[in-house]
Amino acid sequence: MLRLVVVAHPGARAERVAHLSAGELGVWVRARPIEGQANAAIERALAAALGLRPRQVQLVSGLAGRRKIVEIDLPSLAALAERLVAHGVRVE
Repeated sequence: MLRLVVVAHPGARAERVAHLSAGELGVWVRARPIEGQANAAIERALAAALGLRPRQVQLVSGLAGRRKIVEIDLPSLAALAERLVAHGVRVE
């Protein structure tokens, strides 16, 4: 399991995932941070961007803040980078 820092941007105009730095992703979702809607949308957006099932992405910390820790069912950062590139997310 891989743990990453995610910077959340709820209430965005469009949903997208961006690589910010090593071990850190930015996730923009349309859902508002009301009753966990944005958190659920972040999990779904990450799963879609990585080509994973939604159950393979889980928020483990930071439920009420913009900086969250997400656990992803991938073996390494290299595997994460490969999946991001394969699904059209630019990795620097």
